[in-house]
Amino acid sequence: MSVFTYTAMDAEGNERAGTIDAVNLDLAIIAIQRRGLVISNIESADKPASKFGGRIAFFDRVKNSDIVILSRQITTLFEAQVSALRAFQLLASEARTPKLAEKLSAIASDIQSGSTISTALSHHPDVFTPFYVNMVRAGEESGKLDETFSFLADYMDRNYEITQKAKNALIYPAFVMSTFIIVMMLMMTLVVPNLASMLADVGQSVPIYTKVVIAMSSFVSRYILLIIILLVFLVVFLVRYSQTEAGERALSKARMQIPYIGSVYQKLFLSRLADNLSTMLRSGIQILRGIEITGTVVGDHVYEDILKAVSSDVKGGMPVSEAFRRHPEIPGIVVAMIKIGEETGNMGSILDTMAKFYRREVNSSIDTLVSLIEPFMIVMLAVGVGVLLSAVLIPIYNIASSF
Repeated sequence: MSVFTYTAMDAEGNERAGTIDAVNLDLAIIAIQRRGLVISNIESADKPASKFGGRIAFFDRVKNSDIVILSRQITTLFEAQVSALRAFQLLASEARTPKLAEKLSAIASDIQSGSTISTALSHHPDVFTPFYVNMVRAGEESGKLDETFSFLADYMDRNYEITQKAKNALIYPAFVMSTFIIVMMLMMTLVVPNLASMLADVGQSVPIYTKVVIAMSSFVSRYILLIIILLVFLVVFLVRYSQTEAGERALSKARMQIPYIGSVYQKLFLSRLADNLSTMLRSGIQILRGIEITGTVVGDHVYEDILKAVSSDVKGGMPVSEAFRRHPEIPGIVVAMIKIGEETGNMGSILDTMAKFYRREVNSSIDTLVSLIEPFMIVMLAVGVGVLLSAVLIPIYNIASSF
């Protein structure tokens, strides 16, 4: 929070001066104008931030874990009968990051102006997803906001845990591969050229694999700068391309085709799909609206397109289970369970059971993947290092034996 000093004129034409706490200048102006004052001058009373501090603030963002904690705090405040306006004002003053404080202050201002909580949240789509906003709207309509925020915190906690586990499973192999590539590059540019020079001086014949290694080393040493530049450009291009819609779609389709990895991703998105629908149905949101919202937050273009098609079919009068059956990416067991939910009128509970099942499957698959990656990486590194050492040591041994 920042402190601003101001001078203003009231309705009677009297000059008023004072200070106000706000996250930024715009919110300070809005707060003063709501008091019926016409501002003549306003400026910050805080010391100017250092350049270093400004750069840190540039990278400030609201994390998923921040929203989980926020949802639990809102639940506690609502259970304590704290009004929505007071709750968001308190949370803004105690926010973990400046950006979150700014968002919460703006939400509090909207609520003070008469907006509903869901409408105020919808003004910040970079922080609160359509799923989150619609859940809150359903809680407002049912009068169970505290339960809704509790549902949201539980859901986001589960989603965050399983997503982080999937990401963390890739950190170890990425680190090992990066280290291996760096070591091999150093060997090719520092060690092998000296060996090649020594062999050329001696005139000793070398095995074919040593000649291949020497040729590769010569190429890498000669064009190392060009190789680095090309790699940097390739990485930048791939990152930029992956941020476009076409790139995201290509990535979604490609990762589904990778053996075993594609299966893990399928289970991850099925878990998220079932969890989203179950949470919304239990909060009173209709199944059709739940499918539409889930399509916007599922996090994969393949399943987003499936849910859009399912939504269109359901609008046309097709049963939900039959709409899902038309897509081979949805397993038969999921379709069968949805059909049972339609027939029994217990869709929310059925989807919750499916979500728990697929969460266990994802956890089990990731644990299996990690256990398989480690020995595979060890064997691959051993083979790579063994070939390189053989190419280096055998010619040296032959030279030593000839004397």
